[in-house]
Amino acid sequence: MEAAMAVETIQREMTVFARRARASAGRLHPELSLVSYTLLGHLEERDGCRATDLAAHYALDKSTVSRQVAALERAGLVERRQDPEDHRVQVLHLTEAGRHILGQVTVSRRAAVGERLADWSQEDLERFAGYLVRYNAWPQSG
Repeated sequence: MEAAMAVETIQREMTVFARRARASAGRLHPELSLVSYTLLGHLEERDGCRATDLAAHYALDKSTVSRQVAALERAGLVERRQDPEDHRVQVLHLTEAGRHILGQVTVSRRAAVGERLADWSQEDLERFAGYLVRYNAWPQSG
């Protein structure tokens, strides 16, 4: 397969992957969109951060993040806390309910992915994981 055709196939398959991920997110937890799940995961991983940091990290518009965060706050999954070093800054943190739901959805998502990859060899799994890490390590363009 020539490089241009391979890139086209990769792009097409990544689009299918993204569509399926969005669709499955709604089935795993109806109130938690894929974007919300991703934002909660980042907050857990970083032990909190500012909304502007979320927008920058995911290359999302600030208004998009603001709407998502507001919905997560209304649902009781995220709370704002004053930054102890700069009282003008609000830092987003998961609530206990947010941690609980994130944990539930993470278990469900891992099980779904594991089921899909169950017949792959260890070598294929490691190669695929390495390729994904390598692909996602590429710097984002603004």
